[in-house]
Amino acid sequence: MSSSTLDDSLVTFLKTHAPNNVGEETDAVKASHTLFPEVTYTDAEKAELSQWLVTASHIAASTEDAAKSAERLSSLNTHLSSRTTLLGAKPSVADIAIYQKLAPVVSKWTPEERTGEQGYHHIVRHVDFVQNSPLFGLKLDNKVNIDLDNLVFRVKPVDAKAEKERKKKEKEAAAANAAASGATATSLTGEQGATQGGQGGKSKKEKAKGLAQAAGEAVAGTVTGKPASGAAPEGVPTQKKEKKEKKEKQPKPQKAAPVEKPLSPCLIDLRVGHILKAETHPNADSLFVSTIACGDAPGTDNTSEYEGQVVRTVCSGLNGLIPLAEMQNRKIVAVCNLKPVTMRGIKSCAMVLAASPRIAEGEDAHKGPVELVNPPEGAKAGERIYFEGWEGEPEAVLNPKKKIWETIQPGFTTTEGLEVGFDVAEVPQLSGEGPEKKTGVAKLRTKEGLCSIPTLKGALVR
Repeated sequence: MSSSTLDDSLVTFLKTHAPNNVGEETDAVKASHTLFPEVTYTDAEKAELSQWLVTASHIAASTEDAAKSAERLSSLNTHLSSRTTLLGAKPSVADIAIYQKLAPVVSKWTPEERTGEQGYHHIVRHVDFVQNSPLFGLKLDNKVNIDLDNLVFRVKPVDAKAEKERKKKEKEAAAANAAASGATATSLTGEQGATQGGQGGKSKKEKAKGLAQAAGEAVAGTVTGKPASGAAPEGVPTQKKEKKEKKEKQPKPQKAAPVEKPLSPCLIDLRVGHILKAETHPNADSLFVSTIACGDAPGTDNTSEYEGQVVRTVCSGLNGLIPLAEMQNRKIVAVCNLKPVTMRGIKSCAMVLAASPRIAEGEDAHKGPVELVNPPEGAKAGERIYFEGWEGEPEAVLNPKKKIWETIQPGFTTTEGLEVGFDVAEVPQLSGEGPEKKTGVAKLRTKEGLCSIPTLKGALVR
């Protein structure tokens, strides 16, 4: 299969900014293989890659009128709404070609053009991804300044089910048009063509119109479940009236509803974690990325292996609040059953507990000081941590819709003795009346001892 040749401006850009000496290649597929040696492309993807390079040569071109340019941008934005890269998930030189053309354009867009209701949200996201992701490894002195938190209008994520239904209807409409066209052609050939008067002397145009209308009614009948009125003219395919009787399906036995566990701090999976290494997030100055052993079994979801240990990758907003040196080779308390979240391109699979002073409304919540929660001396990675009097089995993964973490966490605090505890009075749902009512502050501990912080009293722990 022939492949597109990279244009001179893209080759120059690659020589200056891309890794792996890719600027020596002018063939699109070979350049993509040089940039991403572990990626393989199907013939269909190679053809699509070439097509995107053609699009890149025209998009946002100064020679095009505003309407055509807006149409191309809108089409690209829609394409990227359900894809990470132009080919879906695979990176290619086409992503860099689009970036090269659009980066100067995006840099001049207003916030409304970027993320307004009619803005190009997904193009902006793609530009930010290409210029910052280690996957592409571009060496850029001047990047497009993109604030991912500055959203003028929040776009709803693409509903995969609705998108599938939309494409299905498009295919049905196309089939109807094809049926109408086919009927018109065949009805005017052979014997019928020789005897035009056989349909009451109708002209060719009238016959074609009637056939197309009948085809449309047939498709509409399929969608609504109502039969089309009248008999279909010759040449229009009709549905079979008789269908085989469907066998009666036996009702499936209903599954018993899972037992709802009562609200409790024990639903949160707190464990001793051992930070094996920590480094600054490559795409976010305020984040650390830590590799933490939490006692997981090999093969556990959202884990990997590091130096022979099963570990989790954890992003924490502690850069600038705690020195990086203090994050190395130390024990911490980790929340291990929050749903993983991707933070600026890196999936975070747990949370590090830390204490900070309670603040008044309107004050900066991130000004510090911040202190990490310390497990008791000698605690081992993976040991279960719990609040006294609230023992129990944690959930495998906290359901975000139930807001368990958000409900319980306000009770996490520190005492005058610099111990970490749970103040039930801060959680109205648990501070009820009656003989079972719990009061006071329950201390956080392992079997061997209590968890603590260095200096902060009456602090918020999260």
